Amino acid sequence: MHVTAPGKVRAALILGALSAFAPLSIDMYLPAFPAMTGQLSATASEIQLTLTTFVVSLAIGQAIAGPLSDSFGRRRPLVAGLVLYAVASVACAFAPSAYVLVVLRFLQGLGAAAGIVIARAVVRDLFSGIAMARFFSRLMLVAGLAPILAPVLGGELLRFTSWRGIFVVLSVFGVVLLLSTLLGLPETLPATRRQPARVGGVLRSYGSLLRDRVFVGYAMTAALLFAALFAYISGSTFVLQEVYGLTPQQFSLVFGANAVGIMIAGQLSGWLVGRFSSRRLVTIGLVIALVGGAGLVAMTVAGLGLIAILVPLFLIVSSIGIVMPNATALGLADQADNAGAASALIGITQFLVGGISAPLVGAGSGALPMAIVMAALSVLSTLTYAVLTRDKADRQKDDHSTGDQGGAQPATRTGQHPADETAATGEQQLPAC
Repeated sequence: MHVTAPGKVRAALILGALSAFAPLSIDMYLPAFPAMTGQLSATASEIQLTLTTFVVSLAIGQAIAGPLSDSFGRRRPLVAGLVLYAVASVACAFAPSAYVLVVLRFLQGLGAAAGIVIARAVVRDLFSGIAMARFFSRLMLVAGLAPILAPVLGGELLRFTSWRGIFVVLSVFGVVLLLSTLLGLPETLPATRRQPARVGGVLRSYGSLLRDRVFVGYAMTAALLFAALFAYISGSTFVLQEVYGLTPQQFSLVFGANAVGIMIAGQLSGWLVGRFSSRRLVTIGLVIALVGGAGLVAMTVAGLGLIAILVPLFLIVSSIGIVMPNATALGLADQADNAGAASALIGITQFLVGGISAPLVGAGSGALPMAIVMAALSVLSTLTYAVLTRDKADRQKDDHSTGDQGGAQPATRTGQHPADETAATGEQQLPAC
């Protein structure tokens, strides 16, 4: 059985848009920070708190929405999250003070988290093995546009409206996604595969996942390299504009070029995943990250100028497009019965580790702290992958009959996942709405 081509395109667009919640909700209103301080009679730190609160609620929301989707199916928690996001977004537009905005941003983040975590779980419901890794690579194309377009869109909106108008646009985005989900994304988790909605069961699911060394290895591999991206985002504005003298427009071009690099790498990964195992592609991506990290430190220490650091910076950022989809697919491969909880842990780990990395970039002055942090995270990601996922590598031996299937369960196993019935393709029939 195969997912139809129109169904795959529709699902990729909807799930990609759900995955774009975070960058859209974070990046679009950043250009409005100075105006917000004046209009809300707030300090810069109080306005910054609205961003920090949103990121924290993304982590908390994923921890809640993931297990709920394992118990009640994917659609009901997703629809509830989208409704919460849309309502909270429009409420943000009318916030009378910074502290009210902080509370509303927390609620907005909870709603956005449902979209992010359930999107990954839906992919695991529909695909396994090669098909799952390839589909995650497609999501990189859709979701990768968000960090490119969000700051530009936010800046353009400010020409016609205030920061309040930006939150109205985010609310419209939430409503459009809600309607798209209701009309175009069917339930993908059958009732027979759902878990009891008990706190004890949820905690046992998380405990089981945390004891799974291979799952933790893939999750941390992705999270540590994702943290390198956080370090780049938090430090690049200062480094490229104040150290190397780029104008805001030139910085936007560099930022966009690196985002395009992630998208191209993601599509290249999707094309190669049928020819190489997902494990081998993760290895290739990590080698690229290591080369980029080492080059970035070397060029910075040598003081060779802007052009010299842009190439290794492009390499390390682009490597994320190869590592993330394949590490995520491998991490979810054996978690058919806990896809929501597993997706939640992957997302929580990424945001928590990424949040820790950002302040490290500001611990020193100049370009070197960012270069060192990004390089160190690339090394830690590689070591984590080599040590914690070793058992999986020994079982699979990088064999296309097993390794390329990303750990899909054999068809004779009791309680197998429907997506695993077609191990050759890893695709499941997309249910009707």
